[in-house]
Order: sequence, then structure tokens, then C-alpha cells
Amino acid sequence: MKATKIDGWLFYDHHHRDSIASRILGLDEKGMATRRWFYFIPSRGLPRKLVHRIESGALDSLDGRKNVYSSWEELHKNLRKLLSGNRTIAMQYSPDNNIPYIGLVDAGTVELVRKFKKKVVTSADLVQKFEASWTPEQLESHLEAGKIVDRITRAAFERAAAFVREGRPLTEFELQQWIVEQFRANGLTTAEPPAAAVQPNNGNPHYEPTAGASRPIRAGDLLLLDIWAKSNRPGSVYYDITWIGYLGKRVPDSYAKIFRIVREARDRAIEFVRESVASGRAIHGWEVDHVARETIRKAGYAKYFVHRTGHSIGQEVHGNGANMDGLETRDDRKIVPRTCFSIEPGIYLPEFGMRSEVNVYVSEGEARVTGAIQQEILPLLA
Repeated sequence: MKATKIDGWLFYDHHHRDSIASRILGLDEKGMATRRWFYFIPSRGLPRKLVHRIESGALDSLDGRKNVYSSWEELHKNLRKLLSGNRTIAMQYSPDNNIPYIGLVDAGTVELVRKFKKKVVTSADLVQKFEASWTPEQLESHLEAGKIVDRITRAAFERAAAFVREGRPLTEFELQQWIVEQFRANGLTTAEPPAAAVQPNNGNPHYEPTAGASRPIRAGDLLLLDIWAKSNRPGSVYYDITWIGYLGKRVPDSYAKIFRIVREARDRAIEFVRESVASGRAIHGWEVDHVARETIRKAGYAKYFVHRTGHSIGQEVHGNGANMDGLETRDDRKIVPRTCFSIEPGIYLPEFGMRSEVNVYVSEGEARVTGAIQQEILPLLA
């Protein structure tokens, strides 16, 4: 906070609206929170807390002097005192709601703090340090999971090819469930199952096969596998990739052409991150998105790239670090050391869709892709 000239970080919650506050402060996310509480960590001095009298123990697990209130008048009076001597206050707030994942404090509470002549700034980059920065053990868990996921991905393509070659029926859902079984057998877990999609379903970026709505996998199909998992241990972080295979001997030119464009967008974004980190130049999530998106725009497919270029990766597959996004939001968070994110441009046509996804880990002075990088569509029956 001192380095960025922030006088303090104000945490606030009511009915568990701010999950970030609970996680960073180590609070029980299921504990009682029927009354508003505030916890202020100044850049200098001891923390201070403000709680309601009937929930006076809400923040007892945290250090700092306690103030209590009952009426709204008392709340306003004590909150002013809580912030006294400090001008610039960070909160879970995002200007223009650019980063909705961070904008968790309601507008009225921000207005109240401003009423006390305080300047409210976003806590987005502070949150990254606690929510998105990995320990060495977490990086190791990511790399360990990645080796297993890469192996299962190859095996899933081989399984699909074998079923097609032998004329046995196999649906997207059945292949998905087989992958989930392999996760369990290899000590991996996932909050949501992976995606297996043939055309035209792979033209839907968030397609999820189900038992009641799933297409058969057949010869001539373009098979997209979007697979994410992590080690089944506390604190582990995800590995998240997307690969493409073709159920035939030779990949049609129409498919190969689109993949080359997607690959170029991916590789240019990776190189932009690598060069920027190596040179010590600060970059933001939206800039990475711009590099990938411009590549696809120049190829004439801008309207078919309908999502951000990448997302933060952490203990949840979509983490709370910078997203590579200048489309859905303008993510102006800096890419900081010890964080990881996906780079996954895609083109989604009515007939089929295509995406290539890798994970990029940023350390001090270096950025690297943490797993295998697909260079061509895999001809699965060759």
C-alpha cells in the first residue's frame, strides 16, 4: 500500500456479498453476517474494526481495536472515526465496473466513504497479491497436474479414434465421463467436468455435453477437448488447456486454415507477454487481449472471436488475478509475478468452432508456457 500511495484497505461485508474479503481475512464464509461489518488495515499503524453489537464477535479472529454500533447514526459516526487520518482508501470497487469480479462493494457504501472526504480507489492489484499469487508449492502442483492432464488428453483422443476405427458408438458425454474417471484414478479433481465437443457444438465456447443432450463422435468430426483439473490436495491450483483433433487421416484445408489463424493469435500473445516481462515493462490484461484480437481481426474473423483471450488461474479455474480481456471488460490490472493465466483465442463459426489454450506462468523477469503447445490439428486416424 505504501508503494502505491494507498493509506489503507477497507474491507466491508453484509450477508457474505464479498467472498474476497472473507478469503483474504481468513473468515468463516458460513459464519453469521446479518449486520454490516468493516475492517480497516492502514498502511501505517494497527488495524481497526467496526461491528454491530449483536454480532460483536464477527471479527474477533482478527487483530485490531474494536468499535461497535447499533444505529445507523452510530455506524456513520464510528466509520468516520475508523478512517480518520487517512485519505486514499482501497475497496473492492472497480471504476466504471471495468472488473466486475472486483466490484463487490455496493455503490451506496462507496458513496458513504466518499462523503467522509475520502478518495476511494480499487483494490484490484492488492487482491492479486493475496488471491492470485502462487507459492512455489502451488506452482509445483500445477506442473504436476499438467503432466497428468496432458497424458489424459492424449489418451482421450486415442480412445475416440479407437471407437471410430472399430465402429463402436461413443458420445461426447461418454468421453467426458471417461476423462472424469481418469481424473479420479490419477489423484485429480475438478469443480466442473471438462468439455468434449464435435461440430457444430464446438462452435459454442461454453458447450457442456450432458447425458440427455450429446452428439455421437464419428469419422470426419472435429473434436475439441477443453480440459481442466488440479491435484486433489488443499491449496492446489488448476491446469487448463484446449486441444483439437480430427477424426480422419488428413485434416481438411478449411479446418487447418482457421487453426493457423488461432495459433498465430495465441503465439503472438505469448510472445508479447514473454518480451514484456523479460524487459521489465509493466503490461495489463487488456493489452494481451488486444494483441491476440488484432491478429484475428486482420484475418477477417473478428466477429467470430466472441470471448476474452484468457482468464486468471488459481485454486479455482477462474482465479482473481488479471484476465486477458479487452472485450468483455477492460481489465487494467497489471500482470504481476507469481501469477498464471490462460491464453486461449478462438474462432466460432456456425458450422464449427476452434480454440487453442495454453497456461502462462509469470515469475520475476520471465514468462513461460507450462505445458505442451499444439502446433497443428491432430489427425487422429492417420
